[in-house]
Amino acid sequence: MEQADKFLSPRLEDLHNPNLLQSMEKAVDRVHQAIQDDEKILIYGDYDADGVSSTAVMLKTLKELNAKADYYIPNRFTEGYGPNEEAFMEAYKNGYSLIITVDTGIAAVHEVDVANKLGIDVIITDHHEIQSELPDAYAILHPKCSPDYPFKDLAGVGVAFKFAEALLGYFPEHLLPFAAIGTIADLVPLIGENRILAYHGLEALSNTKNPGIQALKEVSQIDGKVNEQDVGFSLGPRINAVGRLQDASLAVELFMTEQLEEAKDIAKELEEINELRKQIVQEIVIEAEEMIKEEKSDVLVVAKEGWNEGVLGIVASKLVKKFDRPAIVLTIKKDKQEAKGSARSIPAFDLFEHGMRIRELFTHFGGHHQAAGMTLPVENISLVKEKLNQFIQEELTEEDFKQQIEIAHQLSISEISEHLIREMESMAPFGMSNPKPVFQFTGVPMEVRQIGSTKNHLKMLFQEDGYQLEGIGFGLGEYKNNISERAEVSIAGELGINEWNNVKRFQIMIHDMKIDEWQLFDFRGKRHFQPVLPSNGNSIAVFNEINSSEEYVQQITYRTDVNDIPETDSLYIYDLPEDMADLKKIVQKTKPWNIYVCYYMNQGAYLQSFPSREEFVWFYAFVRKHQAVDLKQHLDWLKREKGWSKEKIIFLTKVFSELDFVRVKQGVIYINPNPKKQDLQNSPTYQKRLKQMEIEKKLYYSNYDELKTWFASCMDHIDNRKEEPAYGL
Repeated sequence: MEQADKFLSPRLEDLHNPNLLQSMEKAVDRVHQAIQDDEKILIYGDYDADGVSSTAVMLKTLKELNAKADYYIPNRFTEGYGPNEEAFMEAYKNGYSLIITVDTGIAAVHEVDVANKLGIDVIITDHHEIQSELPDAYAILHPKCSPDYPFKDLAGVGVAFKFAEALLGYFPEHLLPFAAIGTIADLVPLIGENRILAYHGLEALSNTKNPGIQALKEVSQIDGKVNEQDVGFSLGPRINAVGRLQDASLAVELFMTEQLEEAKDIAKELEEINELRKQIVQEIVIEAEEMIKEEKSDVLVVAKEGWNEGVLGIVASKLVKKFDRPAIVLTIKKDKQEAKGSARSIPAFDLFEHGMRIRELFTHFGGHHQAAGMTLPVENISLVKEKLNQFIQEELTEEDFKQQIEIAHQLSISEISEHLIREMESMAPFGMSNPKPVFQFTGVPMEVRQIGSTKNHLKMLFQEDGYQLEGIGFGLGEYKNNISERAEVSIAGELGINEWNNVKRFQIMIHDMKIDEWQLFDFRGKRHFQPVLPSNGNSIAVFNEINSSEEYVQQITYRTDVNDIPETDSLYIYDLPEDMADLKKIVQKTKPWNIYVCYYMNQGAYLQSFPSREEFVWFYAFVRKHQAVDLKQHLDWLKREKGWSKEKIIFLTKVFSELDFVRVKQGVIYINPNPKKQDLQNSPTYQKRLKQMEIEKKLYYSNYDELKTWFASCMDHIDNRKEEPAYGL
């Protein structure tokens, strides 16, 4: 119970003593000595949200202690990640005798050696993975270098916050907003001390008087209570964007300014930069996906000259999400014959560990379990891909590549209540190692539509016993075309309450969805419908060669006949068959999971009125009376007098001709004076029309349920396929 209470009600007093971090007292003494001796102190930060927050925490702390302190954040494009020799040389020239790194430095072996030779002491505060050799720094504050420190997963800002607490001699609640931003944005596990800092930091963010944070909340349209999603999806990306595209110092200035108007100007600039960042990411994603469209490797590696290196981590994340494979995205600098970029991985493959196994192939390499940054010679790109691919093939199974969503519980819509949602929210803040519960619902949506300015989001509406549930899928708009009429959809997502104009609606944020039944997509009679065949090569189109529209034929890459047709996931039917048995044979041989009926008729046999027996009798008597009927002369009269179409008159004539009741020569119908008695159904034309009418009745004019029932009768394979539904849509 005590552990549960600590989890649900995190207490600041449960934070560990900063002095448990190895070398903390030594680091504190050195800073106080520097302040006493009027030394200049340089804070060396990083350009992401964690690094910017860490820089702000340390700078505010040193300013409060009246230290001569300033900060420096390297330029991502000209200097790259982490400390560099040139920056340290510049610090020396400017009279700095103490450098404090925040959220960086643990891999800066050479740079610290340079500083030592210059007579500059370096205190490293970092949380990144420890490499084979530690820098010879004056002091290293790092949870994983501290055997006595109980919690090893602090973010960079968490370590900086601990240092600030030790330096100030009291708990700095005014710095909690920055601790929350850096901790949540850096995706560290939200357990232990991180949960405490995030929990109380979010409360502090909600009530902050810091002009910069207030302005940033305003442009992010965050009003009232701030939650972890606000930080992760709104505040964090805007802070990160400036470091990705420009100089991250702008974000530090936002946090440091005391002037609200200046803060608003900076926040507006960050907003514009973030919009530009989104645009650049989208452009690179499109190019990258095109490059790997036919890629069969277990690791995706894409490289191109001119890509903005600041956003490549985001691009890599999107590729991993879409293709379920580790991804490395690089920009090539031809002048240096060098490639630089980022990598992201799937949970089953430790990117940092395996990257370190081939460390000699990189000029620079660092990161975490599922994320890494790197620089390498262009000539090594293919070798890195080959080696990582080899590791994956040796260690992973096919199951490791499948995204897994852990379902907390399966619920019916009627089981959702505000009480349930509020109980669940008591476990917030959610994040790594404390994910928000994902629930599963199954039902037939009343409504499925695309929303958003570019129709890239999905909205679904479910109803059950008078209860409604709204489903929102961000970035899932394309899946609308994968959900057929009346399909039972299983959805996995996070529950919440959407409140608008004092009206509360239960909502599920869709993570993924699947359909465990075969689907029929009904596009019958849509004259201008031009379905595009999927590019994955696992689809079959069926059409009559003589009727095939050119736009469809252009998409066909391989042709075969019915006897050699292979199995497929998707079957597209563009024309009605001449025989129902032929279509049934195609369905049984292809064993499709999705059937698309796309045929259109200008005028089918079913709508042409079939001549009655009386009309056959009248027409025969008319010909016998005249002995010879010239169709050219009598056609218009018959159409006018009897109200018959030209097609009906020709049909009557063909039937009588096939039965040898009449003979036709050069457009003139002659009566046969001695016809053999026969049934009308002996005529092939008569039989063909009956068959056509039956085909059109069942396949064209039937309702959706009738059509699906007929196709279902052809699908003996469904019971076997249902056991292994495809993941998602």
